[in-house]
Amino acid sequence: MSVVKSSFGKTKDGKTATLYTLENKNGMRVSFCDYGAAIVSICVPDRNGKIEDIALGYDSVTGYEENGAGYGSFIGRHANRIGGAKFTINGVEYTLAKNDNAVNNLHSGPVSYNKYFYDVEVFTDEESTSIEFSRLSPDGEQGFPGNLDVTVTYTLTDDNDLAIEYFAVSDKDTVINLTNHSYFNLAGQASGSIEDHEVWINSGEITPTDELLIPTGEVMDVTDTPMDFRTPKKIGRDINADFAPLKIAGGYDHNYVLDLDIDEDEMDLVASLYDEKSGRYMEVYTDCPGMQFYTGNFIDGENDPEKGKGGVVYKKRDGVCFETQFYPNACNIADFPSSIFKADEPFDYCTVYSFSVK
Repeated sequence: MSVVKSSFGKTKDGKTATLYTLENKNGMRVSFCDYGAAIVSICVPDRNGKIEDIALGYDSVTGYEENGAGYGSFIGRHANRIGGAKFTINGVEYTLAKNDNAVNNLHSGPVSYNKYFYDVEVFTDEESTSIEFSRLSPDGEQGFPGNLDVTVTYTLTDDNDLAIEYFAVSDKDTVINLTNHSYFNLAGQASGSIEDHEVWINSGEITPTDELLIPTGEVMDVTDTPMDFRTPKKIGRDINADFAPLKIAGGYDHNYVLDLDIDEDEMDLVASLYDEKSGRYMEVYTDCPGMQFYTGNFIDGENDPEKGKGGVVYKKRDGVCFETQFYPNACNIADFPSSIFKADEPFDYCTVYSFSVK
């Protein structure tokens, strides 16, 4: 297992960003940046042993600094949407930036956790290497109460597993909902549409939304609808169906209620992604209660042609996300698993993306 450090360019204020590349005995490589604690690349073999980068992203820190909470981003203090950009804890109302349709809050506002530098530590043993990114999110940052000690640890194993452990503790009652926003394309990050990728999701329910993608508080059975992935199917099969949730979101952008069957300190297999042409196969394991399944509907390479890695201009549905997390707007909906954590109560959740071939 090896670790290589290299310069990843400079931010607008002249600070040098560092890229950390981990490589296992199989040649799988994953790169991370200390700016934003972002996953920059994931390079895995296909069925013939050819290694390609299957994560959308940028060639330098400039892309991560200038663009939104996208490719490979570490998202916090609250991932996803909060209705009305406000919530109440202990009788006190807290207001957040209205950066989503000028009404709601998305990914905690224009400055999410992907816009900060992190302290870095690397740990290596015989079968894995871990890289830990940590910082203190001060009381009032983004509008949230409490000083939050937050750590995200990425571990690459010789089994081609990429584990992400989120750990955070606040000194006040606060909202916490951390995730990673990697966009996967198992055919290669420059390969275009993911609509031919096959998806399986171990969930029979979603949390339906209003026209602005805020959950209504209901839970909807996906049986006999285009939202049902309990039998594997290609993403593109039903994505353009005349079905209200899909039309509202412009494709899949929905929180799935995960059918977890786990004991304490364990994770469950909740989803998989398969690209038939390359043979690459990815499984998703987690102990989080929900997962936002998102098909890159808002990537706009035609009207906003930002250049990704190798000069590629990503377009709509060129990547797919499996964002394990608490339900959107859970801090405002009593019937959802609560994303409000008491002072000194740890947020401690893990997700594993496991790569292989078929």
